[in-house]
This record gives sequence, C-alpha cells and structure tokens, in this order.
Amino acid sequence: MTAMMQLRFIASLIALSALGLCGPAFAHGDEDHSEPDKPVAANVAVANNTAGTALEAAATQRLPDGSLLVPKAVQRQLGLRTVLAQVQEVATTVEFNGRVVADANAGGRVQASQTGRIEAGPKGLPSLGQKVSKGQVLAYLRPSANSIDRGNSQAQWAELESQLAIAERKLQRYQQLVGSVPQSAIEAARLERDALQKRSSAVGAGLNTTEALVAPVAGVISAAHAALGQVVDAKDVLFEVVDPMRLNVEALAYDAALVDGLASASAQVPGGVLDLQFVGGARQLREQAIPLLFRVKAGSVAVAVGQPVKVIAKTTRTTKGALVPQAALVKGAAGEASVWVHGAPERFVLRKVTAHAIDGANVAITVGIASGERVVTEGAGLLSQVR
Repeated sequence: MTAMMQLRFIASLIALSALGLCGPAFAHGDEDHSEPDKPVAANVAVANNTAGTALEAAATQRLPDGSLLVPKAVQRQLGLRTVLAQVQEVATTVEFNGRVVADANAGGRVQASQTGRIEAGPKGLPSLGQKVSKGQVLAYLRPSANSIDRGNSQAQWAELESQLAIAERKLQRYQQLVGSVPQSAIEAARLERDALQKRSSAVGAGLNTTEALVAPVAGVISAAHAALGQVVDAKDVLFEVVDPMRLNVEALAYDAALVDGLASASAQVPGGVLDLQFVGGARQLREQAIPLLFRVKAGSVAVAVGQPVKVIAKTTRTTKGALVPQAALVKGAAGEASVWVHGAPERFVLRKVTAHAIDGANVAITVGIASGERVVTEGAGLLSQVR
C-alpha cells in the first residue's frame, strides 16, 4: 500500500468516526459509549422534514417583476382555487345605502291612548321574540288622573246614582197608576231612567275599568318598552310587532334618473345574500334624497328591522365583463382593486382591474381581464401576504 492510499484510508476512518457510522466505540475495557441506532435515525428523519419544509417555504417567493413563484405543494396548503374568466354581457348596477324596515301591512305599534299605569295581560307581559296573534291582549292600561279630577268624577257619579234612584221610583209609581196617569208621562219617566243609567255606567266605567292593549297584526314582538306598574303618557310606544317573513328595505337615491330602469336587487348580509324585489320610488325628496322601496323575497336570510345594508340594484343597461366571486378582489399597493391571475403552473401575477358589483356575492370585471385567463377566487388574500 502506497503512502497516498494510506492517507486516504486514514481520512476515511476519521470521517466515519465523526459521523457515528463506524459502529460502537469502546473505552476503558468493555464500556459501551455509543448511542442507540433508532433515536439517531429518528433525529435524522426530523431534520430531513424540517429541511424540506424550509426549502419549500424558501421556494415561495416574490420575483423582481412583482409576480409570485408558488410551488404546487404550497398551493395545496393555501387552498388556492381559480375560475376561468369568460367575458360576456352583464347588467350594470348601482349601489344604495339602505336599512331594513317592517312592511306597513304586516307590522304595527301598540301605543298608549291616554295616561295610565301598565298592568299584566291574561298571560303576563309579552317578551321579545314571542309570537302573538292579531287581537291578542298584550297588557292592560289603567287610566290615571290627579286627585282633583278623580274626586270630581266620583262626585258626578254619586249625583247620577241618586238621580237614577229617584227616576226609578218615579217610574214605578207611574206604572202603578196605569189609567190614571197618561201613557206619555210613563214613557217619559222610562226614557229619563234609561238615560241616567247610561250616564252612570259611562262615568263608572271611566273610574273603574281598564283599557286592553291588543296586537294590531300577527307576528313576533320586536320591541318591548313596558313594565308592570309603569306610568306612561299618551302616544308612548309600548310594543312593536313585525312579521319576520314580510320585511322591506328602504334605500336612498340621490339621482332621480336612477329610479327608472331598476330591475332586481340584492344585498350582502352576514349569513348570505338578501334577494330583493324593487317596489317603487317616491317622487318627493326626503333629506335631499329619493326613498326607494325593495321587498325582501321569501326564503332569504334572516335580518332584523333597522339593520343597515348596501343594496346593489341591477339596471336594464348592459356592459361587457367577466363574472368572478367577490372574494377574488384584493387591494393593490396603492389601494386599487386587483386580482391574482394564475399565469403559469407555479406563477401568479397581480393584475389591476376595474370592477363593479353585480349582486351581493359576485362582481363583474370590465377592464383588466381577458377571456380564458384564470383568476384566483379562494386564497387571494393569502397570496397578497407573500413578501
């Protein structure tokens, strides 16, 4: 063996000893100072996985031209989904700010007609969300008056009761003297007795009876402002009843030309899309705007009266654009509307576009996208975070 071969052999032994691949090493006789083989293999596997993840993350990067290089494995982890853009004729839309209101024919208020004290109804005071039927007694209102007015009413009632007693005895005497007393006098006494009875009953009812507060329509209690023993004034709103299946949306338009040509409409709300039907618009300004009324179609998502919504109404005019979901839009560097285009298997390009909403879930891209291009619809926000 030459000297060169001996040097190579010694170098190989040193390398194998450093890597722990030379087998168990013994020192001081038979003492084993080597580590078990399985933990070493496990540590090597963990190191390999960590290294693979690091290399994979390092491969996801932003290129000098602003596009992204995203490996297929990372695309699956981000849950990226794309849609094939198709430019077609789409309806132009306009947006209005509105709020949910109750249908005038399916909702109502229960108000106090006079000053009084609240008393419980046959089933107690109704609670929020409770279903009620038309004409159901919700509470009683006991009229209240000051001590002077009440004293005057009691004095008037007492006087009427005494006059009624006198008229009753007078009629009884005349009836016992039939033939001696003209019939006209008997009839006059009877009419006087009846009139005094009605007057006494009316005054007594005003002192002792209560007023029933009933539901004007069938529905659910949407607002309750009454408590037992509460003293209320006339016109105070005590309960509000609405039918959740018959609601409207009132929007404001600042251009009278927008009233004509409106077709269907929708609104994005938590839980889904609210389908609307245009009913009509007013011809009188209110707060420098024209009120527009939309009816919520049956089967739409649940909303509450007073909830603000953004109404997107379709017009009869059309334009060319590509329909994509609302989630595809992201903000560019300057805050402009943009979308991510899947240009190559592992390359994504941020494209500035011009878009307008079609309904509560979709938008139409009119500038910036051509037919056949793939637009990212899910995970677009995650791509924007890559630096």
